[in-house]
Amino acid sequence: MPHFTVVPVEDNAQSNYDSLEGINWVDYRDTGQGYPGHTDTVSSDGHGNHKEDSPFLSNADTATKKNDFYDRNLALFEEELDIRPKVSSLLSRLVNYTNITQGAKEHEEAESAEASKKKIPKSPSMGTLMGVYLPCLQNIFGVILFLRLTWIVGTAGIVQSFLIVLMCCSCTMLTAISMSAIATNGVVPAGGAYFMISRSLGPEFGGAVGLCFYLGTTFAGAMYILGAIEILLKYIIPQAAIFHPSGLNGGDGALLNNMRVYGTIFLSLMALVVFVGVKYVNKFASLFLACVIISIVSIYAGALKSIFHPPEFPICMLGNRTLVRDRFDVCGKTVVEGNTTIPSKLWENFCNVSSQQCDKYFTQNNVTEIQGIPGLASGIIRENMWGAYLEKGEILEKESLPSVDVHGALENLYLYVSADITTSFTVLVGIFFPSATGIMAGSNRSGDLKDAQKSIPVGTILAITTTSLVYFSSVVLFGACIEGVVLRDKFGDAVSKNLVVGTLSWPSPWVIVIGSFFSTVGAGLQSLTGAPRLLQAIAKDNIIPFLRVFGHGKANGEPTWALLLTALIAELGILIASLDMVAPILSMFFLMCYLFVNLACAVQTLLRTPNWRPRFKYYHWALSFLGMSMCLALMFISSWYYAIVAMGIAGMIYKYIEYQGAEKEWGDGIRGLSLSAARYALLRLEAGPPHTKNWRPQLLVLLKLDEDLHVKYPRLLTFASQLKAGKGLTIVGSVIQGNYLDSFGETQASEQAIKNMMEIEKVKGFCQVVVATKVREGIAHLIQSCGLGGMKHNTVVMGWPYGWRQSEDPRAWKTFINTVRCTTAAHLALMVPKNVSFYLSNHERFTDGHIDVWWIVHDGGMLMLLPFLLKQHKVWRKCKMRIFTVAQMDDNSIQMKKDLATFLYQLRIEAEVEVVEMHDSDISAYTYERTLMMEQRSQMLRQMRLSSAERDREAQLVKDRHSMIRMGSLYSDEEEEVMEPVSEKIQMTWTKDKYDAERRNRNNAPENFRELISIKPDQSNVRRMHTAVKLNEVIVNRSHDARLVLLNMPGPPRNSEGDENYMEFLEVLTEGLERVLLVRGGGREVITIYS
Repeated sequence: MPHFTVVPVEDNAQSNYDSLEGINWVDYRDTGQGYPGHTDTVSSDGHGNHKEDSPFLSNADTATKKNDFYDRNLALFEEELDIRPKVSSLLSRLVNYTNITQGAKEHEEAESAEASKKKIPKSPSMGTLMGVYLPCLQNIFGVILFLRLTWIVGTAGIVQSFLIVLMCCSCTMLTAISMSAIATNGVVPAGGAYFMISRSLGPEFGGAVGLCFYLGTTFAGAMYILGAIEILLKYIIPQAAIFHPSGLNGGDGALLNNMRVYGTIFLSLMALVVFVGVKYVNKFASLFLACVIISIVSIYAGALKSIFHPPEFPICMLGNRTLVRDRFDVCGKTVVEGNTTIPSKLWENFCNVSSQQCDKYFTQNNVTEIQGIPGLASGIIRENMWGAYLEKGEILEKESLPSVDVHGALENLYLYVSADITTSFTVLVGIFFPSATGIMAGSNRSGDLKDAQKSIPVGTILAITTTSLVYFSSVVLFGACIEGVVLRDKFGDAVSKNLVVGTLSWPSPWVIVIGSFFSTVGAGLQSLTGAPRLLQAIAKDNIIPFLRVFGHGKANGEPTWALLLTALIAELGILIASLDMVAPILSMFFLMCYLFVNLACAVQTLLRTPNWRPRFKYYHWALSFLGMSMCLALMFISSWYYAIVAMGIAGMIYKYIEYQGAEKEWGDGIRGLSLSAARYALLRLEAGPPHTKNWRPQLLVLLKLDEDLHVKYPRLLTFASQLKAGKGLTIVGSVIQGNYLDSFGETQASEQAIKNMMEIEKVKGFCQVVVATKVREGIAHLIQSCGLGGMKHNTVVMGWPYGWRQSEDPRAWKTFINTVRCTTAAHLALMVPKNVSFYLSNHERFTDGHIDVWWIVHDGGMLMLLPFLLKQHKVWRKCKMRIFTVAQMDDNSIQMKKDLATFLYQLRIEAEVEVVEMHDSDISAYTYERTLMMEQRSQMLRQMRLSSAERDREAQLVKDRHSMIRMGSLYSDEEEEVMEPVSEKIQMTWTKDKYDAERRNRNNAPENFRELISIKPDQSNVRRMHTAVKLNEVIVNRSHDARLVLLNMPGPPRNSEGDENYMEFLEVLTEGLERVLLVRGGGREVITIYS
């Protein structure tokens, strides 16, 4: 026996050495020479994958890699630590991933030379209130609330106005729920709706919707500018008007021309401000928000004050018709000056003084004065409950007042307050909807949020709830406080050209006028800031070539060319000049955008893609479809012709992106179209590997058939069906040993047997049986050639070679290891369910328990994804997930646990996290003894195989096997490739030299067996055995009662001499565990924190 010192440690060393089997010897020590297997290692970088195939890692941390190679507790994995890093080193590189400054060039720091020199990255720090809630409030509240809501209430009545608000707010709330699901499904960089939809539904939908959202935002800027000009020219400085009415009825044309001139000036100034620096817009954002809040508070204060002391705003009525107040001073036909009664200014307007002829309606009806703001306690709400839609030019009338219906002179119509447009329910819906938009403000700022996945849903839904309550209460308050004819008076002509909502406010109408002006200007600046950045994001994605020029900008990233195009498109809205005409246009574009947000959520939910794991749980595909239907309905309700135009624009963009460079093909009939669609889809898939977030295991299940062509381990198919749940690709393959010409019947029977078993186990997929002279080659052919085009497998599932220790034939485990090497060379993932017969059938359930993941090295995230996919199936649904990772002596286990919890939070995976500390204990006597026995058995078997008698016997077996056609087992392969079939007759010619050599061999045999006794265990094998024993001890201690244990599968040795040892290490690693799934990644990332 060799002499070696054993340092005893507290190991739960087992004593049942008798059952141990040995394996071939392998030396892992670095000899400084190359080895053939070196080129077969998996490299995720040279794989042609997307950038996001490594969505977590920065490749800078190379200094620690060398230390990883000599970690005693991870010796089993040391050959691949360069491509499958330790979890601790992965987490240390991952910990700062949330500090990616998304959209940072939009911030002030990027515009000042001093700050750009420093370039100190700031961690996102905005919370729900400042980052989402208040920006959404500012974007949702806008010009419509102040300029049009009173008019909508007066025209439609309280009941129908309530319905309009309910429809619009329900639509945005349902959209917000869908958006919250998408926004919490990973990290959403700045880009808002465009990013979310393009990454969910692809570039065609993304481009179409992105441009719709861009056009909507641009026209919103135009609408806000028109609103600001209306407030300026109507209520602040009416004297600033350049154009004046030329005749009695020329007021509309003059107003529109004024809007065009001043709108163009305002647009130019705003574009200049945005060009000079977005920091000025950001600095004044809080001021504009304060204006909005103060204005709304003043409305509520005025409504409450009207209960006790209504404001004085008298309205002059002629009969039941409303008069324009600024045309006269006294509301009466005559005025008393001293003791003399003289005609009033109103009389002079209606009567020709020279001819003494008066308007008939004026002479036969009385002039009365009523209160414009009767107050909350007046009961006016009953009159305002129902609508009073008007035709264009129709005079505003109060039905409860007496009136003699006589036609008056047409030239006096300018003295009455009349409707400027024809109104209907559908028109009002289109005009009001923009006041419900703006819900994307939070998702656009996701790069600045401390916890975007929590803040976006909470902030957005709270903001919509708040604004909806304000709108609902405003509808009731306006209807309960203000006279109906005043509500229907769009421009406040009856109340001396005051803003109607301003007449209700307290302490002064100027609070609303000034507040609404500044908030509208601020909203316009925000639109002109956001729209060019959205266009720049679309242009940089390069999905629409002719927009490529708009991706460029100033040195600090400001989108100069995009801003210029935005200003030109906004100018088109300014030239329309009517707020009521522009509002439905942007309603269309926003509704298109919201429709596709709902569609994206519904499609993702129904497809159940593996990456679809939103942290926001309160969504459902039915809600998304309801939201989508409401968007579509609102589009056609508000303006069917605008809806068709908007859909046409979106459709053309979609088709342009889809067919740009794509080949059209027209088939004959339905079959031709089906073939064309299938070919087109396969060609699209051929373009490149799938994006990380779309990755799901596409399985090639290798089955073993018995001599009666029955599936030997049907539980492999059960496991595949539980993992796939009917999604994606599953190919079930098997190998028949023999000649294809002679085995065609067996092939057909085998395929039918496998298909029957697939139907029983509810596996949806394809079957492929290959005939090969060698089973090993047949498996290699399946791995290489299964699938078509892009519809190829990326994961191989194979069974464990049970009984490999007891079998004298080494072909079983050699085929197994060869398959592992083939999958590694092909960059495929590998899953080996051990003890698969203990896995539950599809009809059984786990009512509790855990799925334990032992994450030892990082090889693409398969270990994270598989439990999530299994938990989608009813068998595993009730199981909870636990993730264990191993910390070494130099690792900070507390920090590792915190980083791992953060990582899982960003992956939207719910699991308990535990870090197991493995200290560098000395190698135990048990480990030495087990390694020694393994090597002794390995050496003995090698010597036995080298004897000439054994060689002859093996050759005879080869001959016998080739003389008959029989079924080969999947794991019982052909003879060693070095052994060639011998001829029928073995002839030996004995010479004196051969006789002496034979005698020497016989004399040396006892010496060979004596060498077995004095053998020393190889140090690399001892280290690997130590790793296997220690890891197994920890895993059994923590996971002995787990329903399933997932474990990193170490790679086979690069030197094929050590294959038998490798099998022993795997046995030791998984001893004492009931259900084990050994997992090996394919060399690319399969899970991502991004949406």
